[in-house]
Amino acid sequence: MVVVVVVVAGCRYSLPEKELPKDAAYQFISDELMLDGNPRLNLASFVTTWMEPECDQLMLKALSKNYIDKDEYPITTELQNRCVNMIARLYHAPLDEGGVGVGASCVGSSEAIMLAGLAFKRKWQKRRKAEGKPYDKPNLVTGSNVQVCWEKFANYFEVEMKEVNLTKDYYVMNPEKAVELVDENTICVCAILGSTYNGEFEDVKLLNELLQKKNAETGWDVGIHVDAASGGFVAPFIYPDLEWDFRLPLVRSINVSGHKYGLVYAGVGWVVWRSQDDLPEELIFHINYLGADQASFTLNFSKGASQVIAQYYQFIRLGFEGYKCIMENCRANAEALKEGIVKTGLFNILSKDVGVPVVAFSLKDASEFDEYELSAQLRTTGWIVPAYTMAPNCKDLRLLRVVIREDFSRTLCERLLEDLDRALKKLQSNAVKTSEIVAKALADDALAGKHLDLEVEKKAVVLAAKSPDIFQSVVRAQKAVRLWKQKSGQRSNNGVC
Repeated sequence: MVVVVVVVAGCRYSLPEKELPKDAAYQFISDELMLDGNPRLNLASFVTTWMEPECDQLMLKALSKNYIDKDEYPITTELQNRCVNMIARLYHAPLDEGGVGVGASCVGSSEAIMLAGLAFKRKWQKRRKAEGKPYDKPNLVTGSNVQVCWEKFANYFEVEMKEVNLTKDYYVMNPEKAVELVDENTICVCAILGSTYNGEFEDVKLLNELLQKKNAETGWDVGIHVDAASGGFVAPFIYPDLEWDFRLPLVRSINVSGHKYGLVYAGVGWVVWRSQDDLPEELIFHINYLGADQASFTLNFSKGASQVIAQYYQFIRLGFEGYKCIMENCRANAEALKEGIVKTGLFNILSKDVGVPVVAFSLKDASEFDEYELSAQLRTTGWIVPAYTMAPNCKDLRLLRVVIREDFSRTLCERLLEDLDRALKKLQSNAVKTSEIVAKALADDALAGKHLDLEVEKKAVVLAAKSPDIFQSVVRAQKAVRLWKQKSGQRSNNGVC
C-alpha cells in the first residue's frame, strides 16, 4: 500500500502510467476528501445539502442519462416541461387554461441569467434596427449588489453595466435611482429577490411603477428581469401577497435556482419568460442529429438528467403545503438565531425580517477582533460562517452571514449559538492577553523615556483604557497615558478615551 501511495502522489498532476486497484483508488480519494468541510455545517452556501433517500435513489438511477438526448429519454423531457409549467404558474405567468409555460432548465441561475439577458439584448436590437437607430451600445441597470454572473454576462456579451451604488442605510438597489439610469439603450433593469449579501428583497413593485411611468413618457419599452435565484422558492410560500413576479406587467423573465430553496442538489436552475413573445425565435436552435427534431436554447449541450428528475420529485412530493412548511420552519430558525445573536449585545443585524431566511450581522466594535477572526474561530468547531465586505461603495462594512437551509435544525441553531458564545469569549480573552503584553511593554518604555511610534502607543493606550487592571497598577497605567498625551499634544477630555 505504501508503494501505491507513492505512485499516486508522484503523479498528482499527470496521468499515472499504471492502473490502481479499485479499492485503493477509492480509499486514496476518500482520505483526501476528509479534509473538506462538512456540507451540513457550511452556513456560507445557499445550496441544498440534504435530500430524501428515495430521491437519492432516483438520481443514482439517472446518472447515466444525458438530458439533451430528448428523443432517447422523452419522459425526462416531459418531466422538465412539467417543472417549467409549474414554475410559470407559481409565478403567475398569464397562461390560459391548458396554456404552456415558456422556459428551460439550466445548470444553475448563472446560465439562466445569461439566457434571459440574451433574450433582452436581441429584442432590443431588433427594435432598434426596425426604428433605424444605432444598436451597438446596449446597457443594463442593476444594483452594485448583484451576483458576479451579471458582470460575466455584461463582459461576455458586450453590454454596459450601469450600477446603482448602495448607501450606508440602504443595502439593495434603490428603484428611483435605478430608473434615473435608464435610457434608450437600456435592454432591461435587473431586480434581485434575495440579495447575496443580506438576503433582502428589492422593491420590484415600486420599480415596475416607476419604470411604467418612464416608458409612457419616453415611448421606450424597457422591461424587468427578476433574479430570484435565492428568493424564488421562498416568496411564493411565505409572502404570497408580495407582488414581484408576472403579476407586474413589466416583469418579462425570472430565474430561480432549483439547487437553493428549490431543495435539489447542485446544479439545476430555471428560467421562465412571461410569454413566447419575450423569447426571440432566432435564439432557439433546432437539431436532428440525436434522432428527431429538437429545440435547444442553452449555453451548454450535454448535462445530466438527475437534477431535473430530482426537481420534479420535490414538486410532487412536497406540493405547495410542503414547501410552505419548510420555508416557514427556515424563517422560524432564522428568527431564533437572530434573537440569540442580538442577546450577546455585540452585533448589529443587517438582514431584514422580510427576505430570504438569512441572518447577516456585524460587530458593533471591531477594535479587539474583527469578523474575519470570528469566522476563523468558529471554523475550529466545524462551522463555516463566511466573513466578507459589503458591495462596492459600502466595502468598509464587514459582516458575517448564516444561511438557514432545510437541514439547519433548531438543535443546530442552539449549538451554533453556544459555539458562537465560546468563540467570542476566546477572542476577548486573547485580546486582553495581547493588549496586556503590548501595554506593559509600552508602559515600561514610556516610563523609561524611550521614543515610540505614536500610532502604536495610541492603540495600546486605548486598549489599556478599557481594562486598566492589565497594568501592574492603576497609577502606572494613568502615568503612561499622561506621557502619551504629552507627547502627542493632546489635552485631557473626559477620562482616558
